[in-house]
Amino acid sequence: MEVILIQDVDNLGGANELVKVKNGYARNYLLPRQLAVEASQSNRKQLEERLKQVRKKEEKMLAEINSVIAKLNEAPLKLGAKTGTSGKIFGSITSLQLSRAIREQRGYEIDRRKIAIPDEVKELGSYKATIDFGNGKTTEVEFEVVAE
Repeated sequence: MEVILIQDVDNLGGANELVKVKNGYARNYLLPRQLAVEASQSNRKQLEERLKQVRKKEEKMLAEINSVIAKLNEAPLKLGAKTGTSGKIFGSITSLQLSRAIREQRGYEIDRRKIAIPDEVKELGSYKATIDFGNGKTTEVEFEVVAE
């Protein structure tokens, strides 16, 4: 019997997937728990429509991510830090500070957990951080640490 999964089912498949299972498994487990629906003609059309809408959403999201990436790569971000006489920073630059700088200077809200600073930034100068947007989209952002 062919069924369309409504939710992810372990060892079977993900949501919105058409799978073939044994009749008893579908009748006694999947259908009563509303994990799947029978793959009738109307349900298949609904599945196609849902997948079409998901693809449109993903395309729109990817276009938005690309515009954010282009805006972030325009010029290096400037981060101010208190320094000593030798040019060393008191403390270090964190992903939270970089997230705030992106929000203030570029107008985009990026979660600090998506920002990876490769090494600890403890001196003045230029550095690069990596931002992971998900869906395999990452970008490197240049930022410059300047004395306040």
